[in-house]
Amino acid sequence: MFTPAERRRYPRHFQLAEVGEAGQARLRAARVLVVGVGGLGCPVVQYLAAAGVGTLGLADADRVAESNLPRQILFGTADVGQPKVAVAARQVRRLTPHVRVETHPLRVTPATVRALVAAYEVVVDASDNFATRYLLNDACVALGRPLVSGAVDRFEGQVAVFNYRGGPTYRCLFPVPPGPDEAPACADAGVLNVVPGLVGLAQATETLKVLLGAGDVLSGRLWVIDALTFQTRTIRFRRHPVHGRVTLDTADPAAYADPAAECAPSGAPAGAADPAAAPISAAALARALASATPPFLLDVRTPAEFGRGHLPGATLLPLGQVARAAAGVVPPDRPVVVYCQHGARSAQAVGRLRQQGFTQVRHLTGGLRAWAGEAPGVANREAGEPA
Repeated sequence: MFTPAERRRYPRHFQLAEVGEAGQARLRAARVLVVGVGGLGCPVVQYLAAAGVGTLGLADADRVAESNLPRQILFGTADVGQPKVAVAARQVRRLTPHVRVETHPLRVTPATVRALVAAYEVVVDASDNFATRYLLNDACVALGRPLVSGAVDRFEGQVAVFNYRGGPTYRCLFPVPPGPDEAPACADAGVLNVVPGLVGLAQATETLKVLLGAGDVLSGRLWVIDALTFQTRTIRFRRHPVHGRVTLDTADPAAYADPAAECAPSGAPAGAADPAAAPISAAALARALASATPPFLLDVRTPAEFGRGHLPGATLLPLGQVARAAAGVVPPDRPVVVYCQHGARSAQAVGRLRQQGFTQVRHLTGGLRAWAGEAPGVANREAGEPA
């Protein structure tokens, strides 16, 4: 069944009861699609190839840039300007010659996603944008493929497995895509170079578990790691009924999925269905602050940002402290508006607060940047701050 070269390469796997020769044969027969060959995709591709996954599909339309090199460890200075999938394929063949690599130098769109996903049995989402994440999720739901998802933001990473054996989907955790200013890419927000490596390694681990049917797969659980404290936590969520049917209608990209899927974390109502969870605009916040019962303002930026200026009366609680310190800071019986610089951190904070039972929580769309443009009296008008 195995060549002498394979037996010399994988003896440690053969010794594991959860893998053995049958499991290694399963890996050799597997077909895995990795979407995004960047900070997340590079470690995913390296470890899946080294594990002996038989066929790897690499989908990415980008070329290597010098700013990629600190975190995209498949690439070197000499590779700058070359297509990422081509360079990654060469590296895989050097590392593990018997692994087959299929390159897809394209972007995932409603017109391309079905054919890509249909050709593989497991999909790894190592992309860096929400449009791709929702497309991949809906294609995996429609075609019955598990989706191993990862994301990073500054010093934090997240991993979950969606649509695994009837388990929750990405929309069960994040039913509606965020607004254009609510979740900037790492090019705008920044990311410590090792964080994508931690998350990509976890994605590779979950992919191997899915292929082998081993261990407790992260289905219905979002694993979160904070690299600054090296604390981890797990957020549980459940599958909810979806109103409508995922169609992936390539003739109408706007209708490829049901955007009003009724899904939410366990114990929290769906954001799209709960007006109290809807973001608040700068103009509406200005009116609320001028009313007889103004909301409680929560600033989730850093102390340095807060010191440079903040909304009058706001209370500081940095995003990294929300999960463990909110109960002593945030009033449970009063409307709360959370804000940051652009809206990304505040959107995350709202999710964490609602997980703790705070129901009257909203966040300021566009953050202080939007406030500076739409409402009077903003204390912090500095541009270029992190989201």
